[in-house]
Amino acid sequence: MPTYVAFLRAINLGRTRKFPKDAIRAATEAAGGSDVETYINTGNVRLTHPARSVAKVQAALEAAYADATGFEVPTVVFTTAELAALTARAEELHAEHDPAGQHYVTLYAAPPGAEAVEAAHALEHEGETVVVDGRAAYVLLDGDIHTSKVMASKQLTALGRGTARTVKVLRTVTEKWCGQG
Repeated sequence: MPTYVAFLRAINLGRTRKFPKDAIRAATEAAGGSDVETYINTGNVRLTHPARSVAKVQAALEAAYADATGFEVPTVVFTTAELAALTARAEELHAEHDPAGQHYVTLYAAPPGAEAVEAAHALEHEGETVVVDGRAAYVLLDGDIHTSKVMASKQLTALGRGTARTVKVLRTVTEKWCGQG
């Protein structure tokens, strides 16, 4: 069976969107997943699933998560090969730009449209770089996320609804679950 990595959006934020790791594991199994593992409590899940498409796995997980929680849990799914390639790109950009601050990667269920990508690439803020590649937007900041003009920009928002992770989290889950080191 294929192995996938799912990234859940907007969970464990505040009182009403709680979805603990054990509940995530149970809901993932209810969706047909097996060999389920989680990493930290922000919604990073590894699973095997009989479906042979990312879209089918995503739909099954989102339905099971909504049933388990009573609220929508947007989920972005990658094969382990896709995640390994995405993380390799993040590492390449990180080395090129060597930000003194932070490196965030926003993950999307579908690639953002060409017009939105062009607008995001046109952003010019000193010490801040955004690169959109496939289903990911890589944001490299010399400063921090709370003062970032790129992270607060309408151009980044226009790329679509995604879920962000630090490059460190992506590196860790890729090493753990994709056999990359």
